[in-house]
Amino acid sequence: MSANAIFQNMSLFSSSPPTLATNSQKVPTFKISPNSQKPAIIPSLKQICRQDNFKESVFTLSNLIETCAFEKALLQGQQIHAHVLKFGLSGDDSVFLNTKIVFMYGKCGSIGDAQKVFDRMTERTVFTWNAMIGACVVNGVPIRAIELYGDMRFLGVALDAHTLSSTLKATSQLEVLYCGSEIHGVAIRLGLISNVFVVNSLVTMYTKCNDIGAATLLFNGMSEKEDTVSWNSMISAYTINGMNQEALNLFIEMLNASVEPTTYTFVAAIQACEETSFGKFGIEIHAVVLKLGYSFDTYVVNALLMMYIKNNRLDEAAKIFFHMQEKDNISWNSMISGYVQNGLYDEAINLFHEMKNAGQKPDHVSLMSMLVASGRQGNLLNGMEIHAFSLRNGLDSDLQVRNTLVDMYAKCGKLDYMDSVFGRMLHRDSVSWTTIIAAYAQNNFPWKAMQLFREVQAEGSHVDALMIGSVLLACTELRCNLLAKEIHCYVIKRGIYDPFMQKTLVSVYGDCGNVDYANSIFRLSEVKDVVSFTSMMCSYVQNGLANEALGLMLCMNEMRIEADFVAVLSMLTAAADLSSLRKGKEIHGFLVRKGLLLQDSIRSSLIDMYASCGTLENSYKVFNYLKSKDPVCWTSMINACGLHGCGRKAIDIFTRMEKENILPDHITFLAVLRACSHAALIEDGKRIFKLMQSKYTLEPWPEHYACFVDLLGRANHLEEAFQIVKTMNLEDIPAVWCALLGACQVYANKELGEIAAMKLLELEPKNPGNYVLVSNVYAATNRWDDVEEVRVTMKGKGLKKDPACSWIQVGDRVHTFVAQDKSHPECDKIYEKLAYLTEKLEKEAGYVAQTKYVLHKVEEKEKVKLLKGHSERLAIAYSLLASTDRNPIRITKNLRICSDCHTFSKLASKYLEREIIVRDAKRFHHFRDGICSCGDFW
Repeated sequence: MSANAIFQNMSLFSSSPPTLATNSQKVPTFKISPNSQKPAIIPSLKQICRQDNFKESVFTLSNLIETCAFEKALLQGQQIHAHVLKFGLSGDDSVFLNTKIVFMYGKCGSIGDAQKVFDRMTERTVFTWNAMIGACVVNGVPIRAIELYGDMRFLGVALDAHTLSSTLKATSQLEVLYCGSEIHGVAIRLGLISNVFVVNSLVTMYTKCNDIGAATLLFNGMSEKEDTVSWNSMISAYTINGMNQEALNLFIEMLNASVEPTTYTFVAAIQACEETSFGKFGIEIHAVVLKLGYSFDTYVVNALLMMYIKNNRLDEAAKIFFHMQEKDNISWNSMISGYVQNGLYDEAINLFHEMKNAGQKPDHVSLMSMLVASGRQGNLLNGMEIHAFSLRNGLDSDLQVRNTLVDMYAKCGKLDYMDSVFGRMLHRDSVSWTTIIAAYAQNNFPWKAMQLFREVQAEGSHVDALMIGSVLLACTELRCNLLAKEIHCYVIKRGIYDPFMQKTLVSVYGDCGNVDYANSIFRLSEVKDVVSFTSMMCSYVQNGLANEALGLMLCMNEMRIEADFVAVLSMLTAAADLSSLRKGKEIHGFLVRKGLLLQDSIRSSLIDMYASCGTLENSYKVFNYLKSKDPVCWTSMINACGLHGCGRKAIDIFTRMEKENILPDHITFLAVLRACSHAALIEDGKRIFKLMQSKYTLEPWPEHYACFVDLLGRANHLEEAFQIVKTMNLEDIPAVWCALLGACQVYANKELGEIAAMKLLELEPKNPGNYVLVSNVYAATNRWDDVEEVRVTMKGKGLKKDPACSWIQVGDRVHTFVAQDKSHPECDKIYEKLAYLTEKLEKEAGYVAQTKYVLHKVEEKEKVKLLKGHSERLAIAYSLLASTDRNPIRITKNLRICSDCHTFSKLASKYLEREIIVRDAKRFHHFRDGICSCGDFW
């Protein structure tokens, strides 16, 4: 029967109100003799049973039973019980001793034996009932305790303060407010509402039932507040419910009322100071602890230890810990956990060994901290040592330990060991499933993660938001819209579609390329905060919609939502993608005002942004401003130089990096190799490629080989590049063949180009860019039938070529142009301006259209017309219309600039006496006075 049902039927138990126990009942009080020793129990039994004074024997047995209860000596207690049965007692003595035996069995954890003794008693006093109710509460059977209370009401047994206090503890365990409120009413009717034990139990009950208001009202209504327990109950209630300010105010009020604090008072008050905003007050309480002589109380010192750890004052915590005279498991575990939480894993491991050497036996909490440390360090050997320790000491059966073992092996990359631990788990909770699903999702096994989630669904196990988060991570890895939609529907049906889940889904749909769904969820979200906006901005940026991402920045300003450094990173990426120098500078100014420049990721992103916006000098300024530079900053600066064709400067920065003992990684070498490729530094590129393997023992990635092949191909070392592809077994890397094919097109190597083209289409049959490149190679050699065949193949596979597109920012607007574009509002003026400029260049600068770069089978006049309508030329013309100053014209193009437009831009820069900066798909071109920074090598 449920607790609510018991109380709803309470009116059936008795027609009259419960009666108060009177002092006329002669029942001895329970007193435990703390000086009793267990070895003295058994030898005295026969002597006791032979005593002539029977009454004296009864009281001696009573003391022995109490000693058994105090010492939790079940075996000796059972032996005493057997001797009591031999006595064949009756009357008050039988009731008295059996009540003691019920109490003893309850304290020893043998609730079944207590119930048997209780059921066999034909006579019971209120103390018998109280002993049985207390036994149920202590042994975690609160429902039975409430049933006994109901039986007392039904039988008209007089209730006392102990009855109500014990029953209230049972309702606290069940957190059933209805039951507690009913007992509150009984206490008022019996006049026990002023009893300190009853009031304290009521305060605890209301706290456990999340009715802190009722608990406060009850406490404030007390006429006398001299009992420390009452204060402790209320302070603990505030602390448990996160009302730290109220807890500390009450602690101060308690001291001002001259009520002596106890261990429990200090523990509750110190726990209220674990929140960092109350750390200063915690130090003041520490001073009070020292003043009142509680500095040797282990419970108080443990609380101080945790308070300093949670306030990030690890040095103070360590001082307290190492000065403790007596350390229990909580002390050791707290300090070890503090080291782990602060990333001091070696210190945590050393302390764990000190704990064992000190004779303190580690428990499951100790092992969990050590496993977390091993996992975060990637220290497989130490993790396996802890695993072995858990097996030897029988701690491996603990569910939390096994869950942490699964996580540790996952973080160490040993998925087979992880799977073995998981497979041997007889019982699994949602944490178990979430941990292993997350492990597979994070270690590039998304299908395995989804398979495990299907098992969870099939078993009907509990699914929470954390598990769904891991499943959505797998969807992101798979880039599968269908799965994302399925999980989306699932969370709505399960009622866990909260704001956090909405933000996660925005990111997932963005990663899966479904920006429309992401935008729909974002717009319909009732709660929009900086995380929501950041998720949506990232989705836009990842899908090439940088302009829309920057538009969200304006919405954030309108809603007065301040961007954090993660949001700023997305903004910088968007500004870099658009080559929007103006927006980039605005964001830089915001970072300076908000003091966010200290973040390493922000620094490197600023270097990238300025480089991507065509101002390498600003990248240098940011780089040189930094006093401390991490490897990412060095790599960003090397990449910036390479992007602008400054290969020699990139190598110089790499050399400086080496001199400052900053270890380069794979990304650093990739940036240096690209810089060498763009600047045609063949020998330097070869030297750095060898240096990567010989000095730094870094195994090249496919991207490094592709870059090295590109380097050789650009310098017309095609045969050498082809030999590297064959000897290094690079035939299955599409990027390598793409680089080789591009070089073959430039240097008209038909034979090698044919091989590269066939291999590229074989490896990536669904990449439209490859078909376009192959088609261009065929067109350059007038193989129009092959060109047509490629185009028919593309059409049959549903593949489309990305149209050439250029854009330019004027004021706050970004203007986009495609080839032969007629959509711009000032279209006529743009073409008129372009025609005028072209005519001037033809007459005064010697420009002649190079129609060989028009890879279409059309008439010569049509080819000239097509060249004149290229998107970058339209952007130049519009820039001349929109601005008359001498500032550089900054253009961004999504594809590689063609040779004719390259020549046109060089001549235009000299004629206009104005720098033209073009960022194409490969690199930057700075056109000044008729010369390009690329040296006509791109």
